[in-house]
Amino acid sequence: MEKVVTAITDGIRISVKCEYQEKHSAPQNKEFVFAYWITIANEGLYTVQLINRHWIIFDSVGSIREVKGEGVVGEQPILKPGEIHKYSSWCPLSTPIGRMKGSFEMERQSDGNRLEAFVPEFDLIANFKQN
Repeated sequence: MEKVVTAITDGIRISVKCEYQEKHSAPQNKEFVFAYWITIANEGLYTVQLINRHWIIFDSVGSIREVKGEGVVGEQPILKPGEIHKYSSWCPLSTPIGRMKGSFEMERQSDGNRLEAFVPEFDLIANFKQN
């Protein structure tokens, strides 16, 4: 069963689902790969553009990694009210259990004001670690 987590910030709904990628992982080499799917829905009143991303990635031995950059998967989508943008990406870990959370910097097109839309924290758990 896939678990979807959702957060809403100033009318921007961000939902995430994640799945362990057994065929791309090599547990014997401490390489665990997770794919995640993001849905961004503009439920607000203004057209916004996703400018930057910020991820915080935790593994189960206490390591924390931050990733910052422009857009998502090479795009800086513009979302009018009612529009949705979906994309997928992946995250490698050196442990079979971890977590991710983050935010997207969004710019309101009408006045250039920026807001931080939060991505809900989600678990990265290899199938063989689940009950």
